[in-house]
Amino acid sequence: MNPEIQLFFSASDFLEHEVLRPLSHIRGNWDPYVSTETGRYEDEEDSFAWLFNHLIDKLSQTIPPKKYHDSEDRLAEHVQQSLNWKIKKQGNTWINESGSRLASSDYLATLEQGGFRIEGDKDLLDAAAGRVAAAIRYGQTHFDEMEQGHQVILAGVLAAILFHWESFEETIREEVTKNLGH
Repeated sequence: MNPEIQLFFSASDFLEHEVLRPLSHIRGNWDPYVSTETGRYEDEEDSFAWLFNHLIDKLSQTIPPKKYHDSEDRLAEHVQQSLNWKIKKQGNTWINESGSRLASSDYLATLEQGGFRIEGDKDLLDAAAGRVAAAIRYGQTHFDEMEQGHQVILAGVLAAILFHWESFEETIREEVTKNLGH
């Protein structure tokens, strides 16, 4: 596992609020306890703590794509083509039918919905890994240090991944336990 990634997601002033609170309608315990011994979220009832730890582990094992925007573009293209959303790419920017740049919330909704396509979870994970790698490359070695606009998008992508994984948590836990040989 990449220790830089683990450090990037260490105890934070903003991480839980930005990633887990938007999912509080699914699991109410959005502010899990961080163990001072392990630096990881304690698995608590009605929380995403275990799944969030798993996501951080997956990110620390993921080789970031050279161009994470390609992963995001595939998600947006799926929404455009399969769901018939009236968006298009102009240069490097996704715009709505009136020609305005998508607001952050609209862009995140696009990515989240695009995640339902086959390989969508992989594209979401690659987009997150790429955004984290870019932040670290630019000297932002912790989530709280990120430029706010990039922080908002990364948090939304992480929340989308957790949303997509939520109903499969039991299966994911079983697979992790099996792979650890327990």
